Amino acid sequence: MRGHCHCGAVHWESRAEAAWSCYCHCADCRRNCAAPVTAFFGLPHEAVEWSGASPKVYNSSEGVERLFCGACGTQMAYRTARDPVNIHLYTATLESPSQMPPKFHVFHSDHVSWLELKDSLPRYAKSSSG
Repeated sequence: MRGHCHCGAVHWESRAEAAWSCYCHCADCRRNCAAPVTAFFGLPHEAVEWSGASPKVYNSSEGVERLFCGACGTQMAYRTARDPVNIHLYTATLESPSQMPPKFHVFHSDHVSWLELKDSLPRYAKSSSG
């Protein structure tokens, strides 16, 4: 599994199997990505190898780091002290995003009212991924 930013400066690769994959509807992710919803999947921290330019880190709140490309600004990953096992990678950074479909929704209670995703996936009011 591989991914990269928009400009190609930051790359990541992993041979690990994803622990989970989800849509996130929280207000922080919406604001950070300027999108009504985003998709993540979790991989063990030690299973992700970065290459090219190192991602920049933004401490968005206590215990939360958001990794992004310093050249083009692409959001790459999310790290939180609440999940010491997994790094949360943005599904859109995958070379083949269709290989990692979300399996559930988190923070669905925060979803924007005008966006209706018509799937039958479980919807959790809070996070179940860490």
